[in-house]
Amino acid sequence: MNNVWHPFTIIKDAPEPLKVKSGKGAYLTLEDGREVLDCISSWWVNMHGHSHPDIAKAIYEQAQTLEHVIFAGFTHDPAEQLSELITQELPKNLNKVFFSDNGSTAVEVGMKIAYQYWKNIGQERKTFICFEGAYHGDTLGAMSAGERSIFTDVFKDWMFDVEVIPYPETWIGDENRANKEDAVIEELEGLLTKYPDKYAGILMEPLVQGAGGMRMCSEEFLQKVHWSNRQFDTLLLFDEVMTGFGRTGDYFACKRAQVQPDIICLSKGITGGFMPLSVTVSSDEIYESFNSDDPIKTFWHGHSYTGNPLGCAAGIASWKLLKENAPVFKGMEAIHTKHLEKLAGHPRLEKFRVKGTIAAMDIINEEEGGYLNSVASRIKKECVDHGLLLRPLGNVLYLMPPYCVTVEELDMIYGKIGELV
Repeated sequence: MNNVWHPFTIIKDAPEPLKVKSGKGAYLTLEDGREVLDCISSWWVNMHGHSHPDIAKAIYEQAQTLEHVIFAGFTHDPAEQLSELITQELPKNLNKVFFSDNGSTAVEVGMKIAYQYWKNIGQERKTFICFEGAYHGDTLGAMSAGERSIFTDVFKDWMFDVEVIPYPETWIGDENRANKEDAVIEELEGLLTKYPDKYAGILMEPLVQGAGGMRMCSEEFLQKVHWSNRQFDTLLLFDEVMTGFGRTGDYFACKRAQVQPDIICLSKGITGGFMPLSVTVSSDEIYESFNSDDPIKTFWHGHSYTGNPLGCAAGIASWKLLKENAPVFKGMEAIHTKHLEKLAGHPRLEKFRVKGTIAAMDIINEEEGGYLNSVASRIKKECVDHGLLLRPLGNVLYLMPPYCVTVEELDMIYGKIGELV
């Protein structure tokens, strides 16, 4: 009897899940002996390859010393060291690190901090400005900030309202990019002008919207949003759960775009895919608003496994590997671009786009775009049969491989994509 309930799975129609025996480098070995190349880093978390010995060793050694301790009133070296390493590559205003467990909680924490910040300084700002197509997680606050979709519809009576503005998605050869961006900035500044004391913050996935379809925007658009944010004195929150740790070709999307958010949310790749962990990093100014004799201004939030030493040890080891692999994640965009140019004439593919290690394209078929487009299930099955793990987001086919993938393996992946589609 199978007691497991799998995520994001339509139970009635689901095929038997593939049982994985082991993983090594970019490959997974299935129970039947087949090997598949993990082209999506197992939901975007595996940065350096499966079962990387450096991270495994770090977790083992930490487990011999301290596996866990309550993080209220206590601290430990792994949490302090990881915090220092991460903040060294973040914008200089981001210095205060709050630990939690996953991407959803990282965003939830960020929204709660932003909301309470305004209360702590004596202002009532309750509404967030968010973007069409966004996905920020599956907790209630994160769902409220995301696109209303099949993921959230059943819970709509529980969720709070946010202000939603368009997202100026763009792609290679998009001649209308500037006009789309200007229209969104005009709408954003119109809201901030009309309601100067209403908005707690602007929340967005910088450069790439992940689960919403790998929709990409330009660095210049982020800079315009940042300028508007500063002009109208609100907070800017970046959900870098997916884009962090090299995914967009720099350590963080905010660094690539040369933008300073007030709060950044990080998870997924933080431990190299080994352990659940996330951080929410805020500015010193926000942190100081919680530093008060008034207990009501305390941030009364925490999790049982906050700052888990095993996760932090994995994070330190992963960070060291990230530094070593910087040429890889900074150079992968050029390789993706070369292959996307070759696919540009494909009759069933369009809207080719790339940021750093992430490449995406839309599959053209007779159905509407979106998560339930049936092409996804067909592509998933056929790709496994050809030795690839790909999981399209509806009709959006994307690549986000671990940094240990070779040029030859990328050549092979793109060759098979051209055949299978």
